[in-house]
Amino acid sequence: MTILNHEQTEQLGHELDELRNRVIADLGDRDARYIRNIIRTQRGTEILGRALLELGFLPPAWLAGTAALSLSKILDNMEIGHNVMHGQYDWMKDPALDSKRFEWDTACPGDQWRHSHNYMHHTHTNVLGKDRDIGYGILRMSEDQPWRPRDLGNPLYAALLALLFEWGVAVHDLEVERIEAKEITLSDKRDILRAIWHKGRRQVLKDYVAFPLLAGPGAPFTFAGNLTANLVRNVWAFMIIFCGHFPEGVEEFSEEEVEHETRGDWYVRQMLGSANLTGGRLFHILSGNLSHQIEHHVFPDIPAHRYGEIAVEVREICERYCLPYNAGPLHEQFGSVVKKIFRLALPSRQRSGVPEQHAGGDDQRPAERHLDEAQPQRHREKALAY
Repeated sequence: MTILNHEQTEQLGHELDELRNRVIADLGDRDARYIRNIIRTQRGTEILGRALLELGFLPPAWLAGTAALSLSKILDNMEIGHNVMHGQYDWMKDPALDSKRFEWDTACPGDQWRHSHNYMHHTHTNVLGKDRDIGYGILRMSEDQPWRPRDLGNPLYAALLALLFEWGVAVHDLEVERIEAKEITLSDKRDILRAIWHKGRRQVLKDYVAFPLLAGPGAPFTFAGNLTANLVRNVWAFMIIFCGHFPEGVEEFSEEEVEHETRGDWYVRQMLGSANLTGGRLFHILSGNLSHQIEHHVFPDIPAHRYGEIAVEVREICERYCLPYNAGPLHEQFGSVVKKIFRLALPSRQRSGVPEQHAGGDDQRPAERHLDEAQPQRHREKALAY
């Protein structure tokens, strides 16, 4: 892929460091009010949802209760849990918002998430062989992943992963593909399995045993409402996360390409390996502001509600350095992801011994075309990173 020269990447990195420092220096009361208001809203909608589901035998109550509980779970997962565990609110010194101890309402234990996501994914973003978020060990999401006959099931696996996303994330650190390849065994993952069992059991007992029992004769309605709310949260999280990482135009990198990366290189890799979603304020809140995936990958520890404010400056920096800024509405980005899932279910077509990178008859990826047209003197030797 195309790169900037060393001086350009270092200057870009310096500009982004300055932007980050300005935001960090400005953090204060309004950021604390924001997250506490979100937490109050999340708790309020959960109480409302569970109360209405006690009357779930009445169809309007069931629908309203399920909707409120779905909203609560989305807020807990996206805008609170994900962002708090990134350390975005550690500066508040509030034990309830401590990134190292926070636990969320989902099957994945917080400690495992902090390792698989905060460390592995954000350090090795879109690096094949290092970033296990590329396909979650289940899907073929890159032309550079070798095709196997089992990949014919790509669309089915994706649908199942969307419905069961919290469980797919929970077992992420098991490295199922390595177990399948006999590189490791289940016994090597004994501690992780134990943690998943304890956390998953609590989630199942809470949503599918305790609250239904409290509903007495209405237990089936409460059970169905809790199940539906979890499915809604799972599908929503799947869509937002996949739209931020896998639309056409998002770049992948090899381990060799990022071997000697600098911080400036890392910044550019985050930009080229991410995509944004456009929408209104409520949409951004419900996405945990991961609709600003580019800004999140560049500044993972800045409170996410600030991403919209700095997106204008980040985009301007991208344009000034002739870097693509991949952004679009949910239906377009998700449509692009779905097409990729279906396309990569089939073997990549070969042309003159070289795998075809993208449909449309052009060997170059979109980012490469953009940069080559703007500055043809730049050569393609290695990827950017940090």
